[in-house]
This record gives sequence, structure tokens and C-alpha cells, in this order.
Amino acid sequence: MARVTGIGGIFFKCKDPETLRAWYHQHLGMATDQYGCLFSFQAKDHPNNKGHLQWSPFKEDTTYFAPSTREFMINYRVDDLDALVSQLQGAGISFLDEMETYPYGKFIHLLDPEGNKLELWEPVDPGFEPAG
Repeated sequence: MARVTGIGGIFFKCKDPETLRAWYHQHLGMATDQYGCLFSFQAKDHPNNKGHLQWSPFKEDTTYFAPSTREFMINYRVDDLDALVSQLQGAGISFLDEMETYPYGKFIHLLDPEGNKLELWEPVDPGFEPAG
């Protein structure tokens, strides 16, 4: 069975993302960039493989979380996105978009029963390495 393996990102709305990123950098030492902060980790079962988690503040009027009206969106790391999409479709769950593929992985979006937008991500963690 395909499954979620961890958190890949935490995205939230705020009034001023630039100022907030600067505050977190100055006061909490986070290595922020234009997107937020990318945290790296090593998986317990694959200690030689580096994983990533993206922390990103978005402008409060972003439409990226639509159709959800929530202030946040969570990205979940999954082990086999194609299989998980098939499983979810078999359970009658529909998606907000088509699967997209980038050098750092595959993505698709859906809503949970309470209207929270979820981003499912099958990561290609080395795709982050050139960007630092």
C-alpha cells in the first residue's frame, strides 16, 4: 500500500512574508530565502539519503491554497504517488488538479473532509541539492 512517509512542507498565510522571513532569520537563525527555509534531514531507515522539508510563509491573499479557505496547507511526503492516487481514486476521492512532475518530485492536490488543501509529494530529494 502506498502511504505518507512524513511532512514535506508547511505553508501558511501571513501579512508580510518578506518581513516574517527576515524576523525568523534574524531571531531564530533560520537560513531563509525568497521561498522560506529548507530544512534537511536524514531518514532513520535510509541514513545516507538526505530529505527536505520546506517552511514557507505566503502573502495572506494568496490563491495557492484555493479552494480551501484555511490559513495553511501541509505538504505530505509519499513513497509512491501514482499508487496512492489510484488508491484514493478507488476510494472515491477526487483531486483538484493533475499530477505535475519537476526535478525535485511529483505533486498533486486534494481536499480533506474538512476542506483543508493537502499537497502530496513524491520527492526526488537530490533535486534540491544544486539550489543549496
